[in-house]
Amino acid sequence: MKSTFILTEVSKHGAIIATTIVVLCAIMFAICEPALSFGQTPSTFTITQQITDEISFTVPATNVTMVSPIQGISGGNATGTTQTVVRSNAINGYNMTIAFSTSTSAMRGLVSSSTSIRDYGTSTAAFPTFLFNSSTSAQFGYNVSASTTADITLPFLNNGTTCNAGAASTADRCWKGPATTTYQIINRTVSAGGGATTTIKFVVNVPSNPSPALVQDFYQATATLTATNNP
Repeated sequence: MKSTFILTEVSKHGAIIATTIVVLCAIMFAICEPALSFGQTPSTFTITQQITDEISFTVPATNVTMVSPIQGISGGNATGTTQTVVRSNAINGYNMTIAFSTSTSAMRGLVSSSTSIRDYGTSTAAFPTFLFNSSTSAQFGYNVSASTTADITLPFLNNGTTCNAGAASTADRCWKGPATTTYQIINRTVSAGGGATTTIKFVVNVPSNPSPALVQDFYQATATLTATNNP
């Protein structure tokens, strides 16, 4: 009987323990099961690729031959143009400068190099003039236009009477004298992935009986355009 009693008690306790374990497992499963169903906290990361800026003259400026010869004594006027296209993917756009190879008189005789056509106005003048002002000397100058007017720097824009004012780009207005120091003519503030066109027009004006006199010759100037991405 004693043995039976003890065995009965052990069996009873074992059943209680087993039942308790099962209940606890069920509770734990109920607690853990949603976490297993919904998964762990997401792992987020980034992938980075740098794209650098680039700039090029897709259409370089071509040499200019003025549209007609000018008589050296009775005088006259001649013009010529060149165009260039710049392509840039810089987010802040690009700027362009022009500089001429010779100071005081950029356009010199190819044979008589001591004879020259004077730079328009003064090469150090801060801004272009609205009209091309004649002189007793032969003069050489230029102006700037662009496919997007907003790209042109303020000195070449006008308000109808004055340059370096307003926002208009008018044909045959705002003339500047050449200089050996770089002069900014374009400042585009957005990218030009498809290309942006700049046109530079040159003029040579020879008054009647110019002083100093001009000898018969071909007169030539050399200019350099530099385009740089804005930071």
